[in-house]
Amino acid sequence: MSNERDVWIQEVDAALREWRQGDCTLGEHWFLYRFNPKRPLTEDSVNLAQEEIDLAESEVNGFAVVTQTCDIVRPCHDRPFIEVVPLVEVNQQRLYEIQRSRRPQYAYIPGVSEFILVADLDRVMTVEKAVVAEWERIPGCQNDDEVRILGQALARKRVRFAFPDDFIAFAQKLQNRMQDKHDKLSVEGDALRALREIRVRAAPSWNADEIELMFWFIRNQEQVQFQEKEWHQYLEKWLKLLPESGRFKSVHGLVVSLEDMTAKDYVESDPLDLDHLSSRNNTGS
Repeated sequence: MSNERDVWIQEVDAALREWRQGDCTLGEHWFLYRFNPKRPLTEDSVNLAQEEIDLAESEVNGFAVVTQTCDIVRPCHDRPFIEVVPLVEVNQQRLYEIQRSRRPQYAYIPGVSEFILVADLDRVMTVEKAVVAEWERIPGCQNDDEVRILGQALARKRVRFAFPDDFIAFAQKLQNRMQDKHDKLSVEGDALRALREIRVRAAPSWNADEIELMFWFIRNQEQVQFQEKEWHQYLEKWLKLLPESGRFKSVHGLVVSLEDMTAKDYVESDPLDLDHLSSRNNTGS
């Protein structure tokens, strides 16, 4: 029996050597989670609450592996577990937002994007490597850039900056504008969708009594204009939604490319996400 076990352990290790962070599997799969039968929160748990059990399974389109590659390929007697998240279907607009890292609940997986599927990072399940060894592998990333972007999405989910409550209220009009325009076909909506990222820096710090804010609207290097308009024309509209008030005594903004920013500018600023600037009581930010 021991020899037989050694054989299939080697088979599992061999199968997992092909897997990488972000790889996926599709088909009929089930996400397992625990719930409180007295206070069920999801449709699946509500349906099961009367049966006096506290485990629910939700059918999903598939899974994406989020364990780091170095741990995936380690022998299963050292690292027997793999973390996976379910793949969920979204619409094209939401897929675009997720690809642009504006929905930190989700991660864009290039290998399944043709099916309009993304990884739902709010739900994580642990399985043994022998389970993954039986799955049909779909490569999630094809090159170093895609691997790097996925890693950033996974990191952002766990290390998002907790903006102060007064800034959340201060930036509400800009957030509402971003959300409204992202869902509509308009020149301004196209401009917002074209941005790589929006970042903000507080000087001298977020804890200061008086704060100077700098917003960086980061465009692609080649887009010096957008639809025959200068970027400053869009910028003026966005900054009007951020009038000086409270601790925020000075508000500035620039539309720049990554090449225009210094490393110091980038690391001292924090990204704004479409679903980031809401009450901490709702997001846990």
